Amino acid sequence: MAGKVIISVAITGGIHTPTMSPYLPITPDDIATQSIDAAKAGAAIIHLHARDPQDGRPTPDPAVFMQFLPRIKQNCDAVVNITTGGGLNMTVDQRLAAPLQAKPEMCSLNMGSMNFAIFGLADRYKDWKHDWEQPYLRGTDDFIFRNTFSDIGRILKNLGEAHGTRFEHECYDVGHLYNLAYFVDKGLVKPPFFVQMIFGILGGIGADMRNLMFMKETADKLFGKDYQWSVLAAGKNQMAFCTQAALMGGNVRVGLEDSLYIGKGKLATSNAEQVRKIRAIIEELGLEVATPAEARQMLALKGGDRVGF
Repeated sequence: MAGKVIISVAITGGIHTPTMSPYLPITPDDIATQSIDAAKAGAAIIHLHARDPQDGRPTPDPAVFMQFLPRIKQNCDAVVNITTGGGLNMTVDQRLAAPLQAKPEMCSLNMGSMNFAIFGLADRYKDWKHDWEQPYLRGTDDFIFRNTFSDIGRILKNLGEAHGTRFEHECYDVGHLYNLAYFVDKGLVKPPFFVQMIFGILGGIGADMRNLMFMKETADKLFGKDYQWSVLAAGKNQMAFCTQAALMGGNVRVGLEDSLYIGKGKLATSNAEQVRKIRAIIEELGLEVATPAEARQMLALKGGDRVGF
């Protein structure tokens, strides 16, 4: 699979709020439509959160997930990857409710507790569509995103061992790579595992290209050739970091969860628009975009016929 680049797309997330963009998918229909379109544009993996269809707030409700998961599966071959991070202030039990029911091929798995600070986003807006948005953002100045060793072990056992789900191991800092190495050394994470290196979230490692190099060097030291890796960067750094990752032999993640923009000052009108842009960059570099079947092979996934939706 040399020269093959997996494109992941994070459709809606739990960070941005409805005020920030009219293109952010909120309803199950919006999420399904944008997911299918992004897959047609070249995304092999679709990373999914759910939102309350009434006001757009993140929800862990499995019933909401089940309004869009079957439709996505029926209309494209992309790998469905469900969050275990959920939204801010959700308990671990709430975050696991939908994944345990859906038994997907992949789930995200945050590899450490951290200050997850997005309160600065609230300073950019004066008028809000919904009352929950501003307090949700501003409350993160006193918020710890919990992912203890016990939590991680529980998720690996109850989703990984029990249902054959594999993980997008989300590493927001260098220490998270060492946390992952602990579970690899214990035999609880087996190759080929998928490391998602994340840059530019306040509380995690900054969006500096030297940090990308250091994260990759550290991962190589810890994991050798036993892993696949990908990069995402928040906001304005999205495309530059993805481009650099592709040049270095890695994979990429785009989507409206990570950035609402397609260029300086210009909102992306869909997730597919971002997928098309990074695909064009990848192909201009002389690389090939991995198909869903190739992504499944690269990541040793169980297949879409063995999920719970």
